[in-house]
Amino acid sequence: MSTKADAAKKAAEKEAQSWGAEPTGGPIPVTILTGFLGAGKTTLLNRILRENHGEKIAVIENEFGEEGVDNEILADTKEQIVEMNNGCICCTVRGDLIRILNSLYKRRARGEFNFTRVIIETTGMADPAPVAQTFFADEKVNERYLLDAVVTVVDAKHGLTQLKDFSEAQQQVAFADRLLVSKTDVTAEEETQKLMERLRKLNVRAPIKKVNFGETPIQDLLDIRGFNLN
Repeated sequence: MSTKADAAKKAAEKEAQSWGAEPTGGPIPVTILTGFLGAGKTTLLNRILRENHGEKIAVIENEFGEEGVDNEILADTKEQIVEMNNGCICCTVRGDLIRILNSLYKRRARGEFNFTRVIIETTGMADPAPVAQTFFADEKVNERYLLDAVVTVVDAKHGLTQLKDFSEAQQQVAFADRLLVSKTDVTAEEETQKLMERLRKLNVRAPIKKVNFGETPIQDLLDIRGFNLN
């Protein structure tokens, strides 16, 4: 064997050892949580981080969003990982999402963290399409993760205006496998119904549910298996 080939083999063996044993149980399901500025997705995220639901969830939160998770959960802007009392893990994202996903998987394989699913919160102005495409653009991510669903939170008070003025808001609704309408308690019923009619025209397949203060059963967000390339 040549010197170069031998060196390459040793490097590959070293890399394999650094990962530890590959976790079993198939790809890790991922939920993309999106919604326009002020819709209430961070409120929902904070509830997930605090509730004793028995799930082992890694939450990837984009620090460039309009509002971060509560300060007592994640206090500064450095990329870090915080493990919650209920078993959830929260980390900020600086840079490439592919790198973050593979880094989390690596640390899970080493036994540093134990999580069985991931929730990604996008920024308020984000088009969810590029985030979804991440799971098909990288071979390792595609092998290790399964994009389960896109869940979109829509503000009942301002949703109609946002959908009219911003293409990003339209994309968030169009890509959704679940639509959660927030702030219906401070919005006239007639206005809420107009919004829900608009949502059905933009997305005929996604179930629509009213939520207040992020209070929706976590089972409504997980294991939807709603996403496909079509």
